[in-house]
Amino acid sequence: MTSEKEMSFEERKKSWLEISVIDEAEFDAKWKFQSERQSQVPQVGDKAPDFKLDLLGKDRKRSGKTVSLRSMRGKTVALLFCSYT
Repeated sequence: MTSEKEMSFEERKKSWLEISVIDEAEFDAKWKFQSERQSQVPQVGDKAPDFKLDLLGKDRKRSGKTVSLRSMRGKTVALLFCSYT
């Protein structure tokens, strides 16, 4: 069996469509949307965009306060992106 890394995009697309509930037109539309979206993602070395996060209280519920990346300028900040579900 050929590994996914050895398959061309068209071979992978055909394989995905065989097991998918969407048709080729919907696949192509989703692929186009994701490709355009990906082009807007910051690359390694780019300046991080500013954003705000809700702060949680000791009860782990939203406290009504926020913190922005901009407000942390000059401080060491670690960003961890993962799923907690």
